[in-house]
Amino acid sequence: MTNRRNYFADRREAGRELALAVAELGLEEPVILALPRGGVPVGYEVAKRLDAPLDILLVRKISAPGHEEYGIGALVDGASPQIVIDEEIARMVGADSAYIERQVARELAEIERRRAAYRTGPAVPLAGRTVVVVDDGIATGGTVKAALKALRKSGADRIVLAVPVAPRSSLQELAALADEIVCLSTPEPFYAVGAHYGNFDQTADREVVDLLAAARERPRASQA
Repeated sequence: MTNRRNYFADRREAGRELALAVAELGLEEPVILALPRGGVPVGYEVAKRLDAPLDILLVRKISAPGHEEYGIGALVDGASPQIVIDEEIARMVGADSAYIERQVARELAEIERRRAAYRTGPAVPLAGRTVVVVDDGIATGGTVKAALKALRKSGADRIVLAVPVAPRSSLQELAALADEIVCLSTPEPFYAVGAHYGNFDQTADREVVDLLAAARERPRASQA
């Protein structure tokens, strides 16, 4: 689903538009996983429309030795955190198993710190569930790619990627990692995610905390 919209007032409006498109899939008891921080306002609207639980999906880069900016893989949180390592690149940069274990331990501690800061509680179990991964948009897709690869190892039954805007080339690279992709707009040329929003101010930690709390407190029809 593409090119329904190519401009959004803010993330909440984008989330409401995206929610309508995702609702058309008729998913049964999905779990909404938002990538913080910008994906949370979008994911909140999707979770609200689908009457689904909302959680965050934290992705931490595993860096190459001596090169923090160069990733050799990623750690993705969850009830059972998943590690995605590019073994070929790891060998090329001299990242042995002991180094990777140390990096994973460090990034896992950071994930736990952030979960505590966002007051999310335990991660939602994903085995056998339909998972909808939501962000406010995709540029290169590197973070989302790591997240989708990890979710494949989590036992999720079906994975849907849902974003308001992304370049078509990035979606093509991600297609094999998701069972379904919902994207409202694939503008060409693609300059930046923020170019398609009227307000693309950074999402504050306080907003993330408040939206996650509101999602937990919202009465759900399935629990009535």
